[in-house]
Amino acid sequence: MIKRWLKRIVSLTAFGAVVAGFAFALRPEPAVVDLASVEYGPVTVTIVEEGRTQIRDVYQVFAPVAGEIDRSTLDVGDPVRAGLTIIAEIHPARAAFRDERTRRELEARRQSSEAAVGQAEAEVRRAQSDYGLAKAELGRTDYLHGKGIASRAAFDRATAKLETTKEMLLQAIASLRMRRSDLESARARLIPPTAMPDRRPNGCCVTVIAPHDGVALSIPSKSERVVTQGTLLAEVGDPDDLEIVVDLLSSDAVRIAPGTPVRILQWGGTEALQARVRRIDPVGFTKVSALGIEEQRVGVVLDLVSKPAKYGRLDHGFRVSTEIIAKRIDRALRLPLGALFRDDNAWAVFRIEGETAHLVRIDTGIRDTSHVQVLGGLNEGDRVVVYPGNSIEDGSSVEDRAAPRENLDTIEGLRNVLKDMQSWFSALVDSLAQKMRFSD
Repeated sequence: MIKRWLKRIVSLTAFGAVVAGFAFALRPEPAVVDLASVEYGPVTVTIVEEGRTQIRDVYQVFAPVAGEIDRSTLDVGDPVRAGLTIIAEIHPARAAFRDERTRRELEARRQSSEAAVGQAEAEVRRAQSDYGLAKAELGRTDYLHGKGIASRAAFDRATAKLETTKEMLLQAIASLRMRRSDLESARARLIPPTAMPDRRPNGCCVTVIAPHDGVALSIPSKSERVVTQGTLLAEVGDPDDLEIVVDLLSSDAVRIAPGTPVRILQWGGTEALQARVRRIDPVGFTKVSALGIEEQRVGVVLDLVSKPAKYGRLDHGFRVSTEIIAKRIDRALRLPLGALFRDDNAWAVFRIEGETAHLVRIDTGIRDTSHVQVLGGLNEGDRVVVYPGNSIEDGSSVEDRAAPRENLDTIEGLRNVLKDMQSWFSALVDSLAQKMRFSD
């Protein structure tokens, strides 16, 4: 009887151990996740935007008079000296070719001027004759007035007539000069371009000199050509006096102020350049993005803090990438951005307690490209799940991906031990059963 009960107890114990082993071995495996710690560190809010370099003061040189200039001897990039380097020499332009109608009109104007000269010469001869007659009449009247024959009134009339005829003669002479000048003008208009004398006599040219030290930034045209007054001849500037212009979104421009530090990236060098915001334009403008979206932009001007020797061959009109530091906290409680997710209308993370993930809502502050500031809900040293998947929820069992192999080896070892125990208990039960059968 005792042997039978002993056999039952051993069998039940073995069965319980086997069931417990299977339950432990077949339990759900924890989710393998990436973990990160909440720690203190810097958080920097930056605004990244493309910009372009430009020389601070660009001098545009225009033609002061109309004329013709020779082929330019300057090339883009050539050094210029203020008051010494000749930008261009402006000569009188040659006469233009005329069509047949214009030529006939000018010929008719010449003939009309010749006729007017002939008419003016006739007026001069008539005025000279009247003047001679008035002069002779005054002489006779003066003689008779001296003899007492002619009255004083007659003498005065003769004097006045002489003065009048003299003025008419002078007027006729002036009119003749004017008509002759008109004739010369009409004849000059008929001179063809090939009959013009040398257009470069001494003292005829206007020399345009460089207004500032630097280099030639642009030459609109190097060829000999006719220019009008105000034609752009060249642009001059100092390449060592660079600034950077950035077109920021208006929502980003209000977050910065003059003096804000800036890092210049992707300019061609290995090290980032340092700059500062000098001016924020008070007026915005509309710009269409590459996606066809209208954006309100504001021009921001940056001054380079780095020395010219550091940025080498960076010149006018080069593209750069700017990183404007809008705000920075050197010591902030932070966690990786990848740990954040939305829970209803709040930000939340999965905080690890032991081997279990617990959903915790947190308050956040500023954030940069990799971290976010924690204002409440977590403490320094807390571990959170980074990039949690849909399979993780509040209370899920998790395991750090950084040490998965050790845990898997432990579980596999426990399973092997349970299998050995199962085999040992089976062998023990069989041995006891055989002994009891022989004893019976």
